[in-house]
Amino acid sequence: MITDVAIHESPWFDVGADRVRLLRDGVQAFPAMLAAIAKAQREVLLEMYWVGADAVGERFREALAAKARTGVKVCVIYDALGSMGLTPAWWRPLFEAGGRVVEYHSLSPLDPRFRLARVELRDHRKVLVIDGTLGFTGGINLAAPWLPPDGGGAGWRDDMIEVRGRAPEELRSLFYRTWRKLTRESAPLDVIPLPTGHRRRPVWVLASRWRLGRSIHREYAVRIGRARECIDIANSYFIPDLRVRSALFRAVRRGVRVRVLVPIKSDVPVVQFAVESLFDTLLRHGVEVYALPGTMLHSKTAIIDDVFTTVGSYNLDDRSWHKNLELNLAVEDAAFARHVRSWFERDLEIARRVDLTTWRDRSFARRTAEWASFALRKLW
Repeated sequence: MITDVAIHESPWFDVGADRVRLLRDGVQAFPAMLAAIAKAQREVLLEMYWVGADAVGERFREALAAKARTGVKVCVIYDALGSMGLTPAWWRPLFEAGGRVVEYHSLSPLDPRFRLARVELRDHRKVLVIDGTLGFTGGINLAAPWLPPDGGGAGWRDDMIEVRGRAPEELRSLFYRTWRKLTRESAPLDVIPLPTGHRRRPVWVLASRWRLGRSIHREYAVRIGRARECIDIANSYFIPDLRVRSALFRAVRRGVRVRVLVPIKSDVPVVQFAVESLFDTLLRHGVEVYALPGTMLHSKTAIIDDVFTTVGSYNLDDRSWHKNLELNLAVEDAAFARHVRSWFERDLEIARRVDLTTWRDRSFARRTAEWASFALRKLW
C-alpha cells in the first residue's frame, strides 16, 4: 500500500537556481513521485532499472497510463535484467493509453535487438522527470521491497532526491540520450545540450560512462581527496577500487573522520562477502565501518565536510564504474548537507560498529568466501 502520510516531513532547500529535498525510503519517495506524475502537463519520462511485477509496479503503470490518456507524452525505459519477468503484455495498459515503453538490452536471443556483447551492460538508473522542471533520482526502484513491512514490503532503507529548477533539464537530456540509442529517434528540439565540462551551478548531474568532468567516480575521488573534516558514505555494495580506497586512507591520515555504512546482510550474498573482504584493511587504516541490521541498506549517499552531498544509483564497485548506466545528483550546500548527515547519524544509532579484533575471529571458511568473492568481483 502506498500512502502520502510522510511526504511533508521532508523540507525543501533552496540551492542556487534549484530546490532540493531528501526523500527517505519508499514511504516518502513513492507518494511524491506519484503526485508529480499526476500533476504533469506535457511530459513524463521514466528510466528505471527495476520495475516490479507487483503492487508497486502496477500502481506506477496505472498512474502513467492515466496520464497518457490525457494526452501527456509518456516514455519509459526499463532494464531487461533488473525488471526480469516483465513482458509486453504487462505493459499493455500503458501501450493502449498511448505511452511508449522501451526495454534496455534485451536478454532474449530471440529478440532482433539482442546482442551478446551487451548482456553485461545494464541501465541501473532510477530517474523520473516531469515536464523538464521536476526530477527524482536515487537508489529506490519501483518494486515492493521498498514498501514498509506493514504495507507488504521489506522496508528497504534507501534515499531519493527530488529537485526542481535547472537540474531536471540535464536529467531530461540524459534520458533522451539513452532513448535515442535505443529507438534511433531524435530528441525533441527543446532538449538542452549536455554540458561537456565541470559544473557551473551548485546542483548538478553526475553520470557513469560520461565525460570526465561529470564522472561520478572521478567526483568521489576528487572530493575525498579534498576532504578536511568528515566523510560519511552509505553504500549498499561498497567495493571501491584502489584509487578510492587509497584516497580514503590518505584522508584518515590527514585527520579526516571517515565513516562507512553498509548492510549487515545484503540481498546478494556474493556481494556481501566481497564487501566484507575489505573490512580488515579499512579498519586497519582507520576507517570506521558500520553495518545496518534489520533491513537491507540500499542507499548510495555521501556527505563530505558538511558541504558536498551526492545521492543516486551509483554503487562504489567496478560494475557501476565500467558496465552500468548510473546517475547521481550532486549538491554543494551546507544546510542540505547537514540535513542529510543528520539522517545518516540516525542510521548509525541503530547500526553495529565493526570491531577489528572481533572481526578477525571469523572462520577460515568465511575468509575463503570473502577472498573468492572479491577476486571474482569484476565478473558479476
